[in-house]
Amino acid sequence: MLEIKGLNKSFGSNLVLKDINLDIEGNKIYGLLGRNGAGKTTLLNLISSQLIRNSGDIKYQGEEIFENSKAIEDMCLVKPLPESSKDKKVRDIFTMARLMYKNWDESYKEQLISEFNLNTNKRLQKLSAGNKTIVGLIIGLASRAKLTIFDEPTLGLDAAMRYMFYNSLLKDYETNPRTVIISTHLIDELANLFEEVIILNSNMITLKDEVSNLRERSYFLSGNGDIVNEIVKNRKILYREELGSTMIVGIYDNLSENEKREIRSRNIEISTIPLQKLFVFLTEGTLGEVM
Repeated sequence: MLEIKGLNKSFGSNLVLKDINLDIEGNKIYGLLGRNGAGKTTLLNLISSQLIRNSGDIKYQGEEIFENSKAIEDMCLVKPLPESSKDKKVRDIFTMARLMYKNWDESYKEQLISEFNLNTNKRLQKLSAGNKTIVGLIIGLASRAKLTIFDEPTLGLDAAMRYMFYNSLLKDYETNPRTVIISTHLIDELANLFEEVIILNSNMITLKDEVSNLRERSYFLSGNGDIVNEIVKNRKILYREELGSTMIVGIYDNLSENEKREIRSRNIEISTIPLQKLFVFLTEGTLGEVM
């Protein structure tokens, strides 16, 4: 669906993205993760043609994306609405969105307005921060765009509203599949939503993998420190903590069933790293050392 090769982007002397190579498949939910300043928003703006790259290729359905009206019609980037919209009434903002997106679902928009209890007669600037965010989320969901991108989609929302959005997205995705990319810091809340994750670190993509594969390759080992150190030698270590003679180590590596039996026979406990903790480890800046 989307193919990126050799993508580079700088702002003056500041290199933001370096040699990005990425394939995005159709009808899948991706999590785009990384620390502040990793380049997530820049990458999303490049994909949606809101920035000009320094070099590299971005192709949608095999065609160059820049100034490609067909590609733009299939995309919706959800981010804070521009200042130019602040004086507009919410209902007029939705009217403009309906004209922009060819797969727009008006009845679904009305349903979402009711579920989120949004007053569309107010001007955007009169809304709370959370309700401004909801306007963008409704546009993203009702656009039914083939590629829908949410950049930090839950800013200003309380927990109830965040989970309402997650449930709305999943429910609609089941009946109206599309490709979704979500950039977020709320890893613990969204971990089970993602089918695949992309991690940006030090201006580069350091990991892209199915969540199911990540689950099968991430383990905590805990027990006698000397034995644990011997077992994890030459393995990819994400986390290490010493508690007296006991050591807890998080690894990202394959363990066969025979290896697991051997490890347990040495009184070392093995457990799967919860996804939210794994993603935090993988975005803390250590990934380049272990991958």
